[in-house]
Amino acid sequence: MLSLLLLIPFAGALLLALWPGRPAEGRMRTVTLVVLGLQLAWSLVVLARFDPANSAMQLQESLPWVESLGLEYKLGVDGLSLPLVLINAALTLVSAICTRDIDKRPRVYFLLLLVISGSVNGAFLAENLLLFFLFYELELIPLWGLIAIWGGVNRAYAATKFLIFTAVSGMLILGAFLGLALLTGTADFSLTPITGERLAMGSQLLLLGALLIGFGIKVPLFPFHNWLPDAHTQASTPVSVLLAGVLLKLGTYGLLRFCMGLFPEAWALLAPGLAVWAAVSVLFGSLAAIAQKDMKRMVAYSSVGHMGYILLAAAAATPIAILGAVFQMVAHGLISALLFLLVGIVYRKTGTRDLTVLHGLLNPERGLPFTGTLMIVGVMASAGMPGMAGFISEFMVFRGSIGAFPFATLLSMVGSGLTAVYFLLLVNRAFFGRLAVTPPIDPVAHGRLDVNLAAVAPRETIPAMALAVAVFAIGLLPYGLGRLSEAASTAMVQLPALAAAVYSGGLG
Repeated sequence: MLSLLLLIPFAGALLLALWPGRPAEGRMRTVTLVVLGLQLAWSLVVLARFDPANSAMQLQESLPWVESLGLEYKLGVDGLSLPLVLINAALTLVSAICTRDIDKRPRVYFLLLLVISGSVNGAFLAENLLLFFLFYELELIPLWGLIAIWGGVNRAYAATKFLIFTAVSGMLILGAFLGLALLTGTADFSLTPITGERLAMGSQLLLLGALLIGFGIKVPLFPFHNWLPDAHTQASTPVSVLLAGVLLKLGTYGLLRFCMGLFPEAWALLAPGLAVWAAVSVLFGSLAAIAQKDMKRMVAYSSVGHMGYILLAAAAATPIAILGAVFQMVAHGLISALLFLLVGIVYRKTGTRDLTVLHGLLNPERGLPFTGTLMIVGVMASAGMPGMAGFISEFMVFRGSIGAFPFATLLSMVGSGLTAVYFLLLVNRAFFGRLAVTPPIDPVAHGRLDVNLAAVAPRETIPAMALAVAVFAIGLLPYGLGRLSEAASTAMVQLPALAAAVYSGGLG
């Protein structure tokens, strides 16, 4: 069953590559939507076959590949990976739906989109470290191409920076995996926790440090975040949706599955420092977002802050904190995708994302009232308003972390409060007041004080409406996601080294 989650998008990409002639964009898009619709449907079939009460890997598939290297085709799914597989299927479909007017190499564009989706599924389902790395690296070049070919004016710079940062990330991760085999004297690349009986603590810390930096780049966490704002700013709206909603989760998934899961003893030792790192990342992301004038860069920096909550939860390593981390990954995927979609609509209709230029877009007659309403919903969800996905995820992270690291948790809560500040600035400047798209200098001579913006077509807002409904659904009815991931989250913190620290209060 799980192999089909790889086969469907990869077969779709192959179909596009072999399609004869020079097919029109509409045909390529239709084929892609059908393939991604099948992927989403099959993901729901996997969900139906999944037993939430079982914390172990389920629906496993295993085939020998290169046994001498320890490379095995081994797939499995549990309560940590299944929500991310579903998010990948949903948001890749949203990205394809929102893709319009690809007049340059549409075949290549949609092919790369499908390759990325299949690669992400493979990374989330892989039970072999080398197999994970292969899928982790496989999405790198396609995403670079989506930014470098279909991005903004400075797309070459942003794409190159992304490529360099993520290449370093991959090298560190591969080095840690190979170092694990070298130091343990085996070619075993299975997901087996490393204890002091297998590897000295100094070696564990060295390997864990490499993984932390590697996945910290991908998340990204401060100070490895530098590539993200440029990538988002230059990427098209569908690519930003995919990047923020799905691809960043490869980093947070790696922190939980490989950093904490492989090295529980070293993780427990580093946990206090990791909590401080999380708090710094949260505060930096929030303060940097406040300073932004570009709407897209503001949303990008907000991701830096919100990803820090997941590191805080992982450092605390309590059942409710880990479950909160799963909620936060899902909630951030939905909310960031919603915000980037809406910023894209504003940019298409006004030609700018500058908060010093935009005013009064909520104007009910000549502005973007419905887009503005959805934007308010999105920023309220990101700020953690009750009844929305952002609230339940942050509440669970803070509730699970405050007993272990009260100071770091309080600082992160301050960062959560700052979310309301910078998004209030965004909404107040861009959507309230008199409708205008006006340069700040000499607006009478050069500004557009009497603006009549083009209407937003329903097909542009339907994906955003669907995401908004999902944000409310998780916020009001969190039981479904909680039941799906609770057993796996509890099992993760019952690794011997972590359990001894957590349940004795040793991490406090």
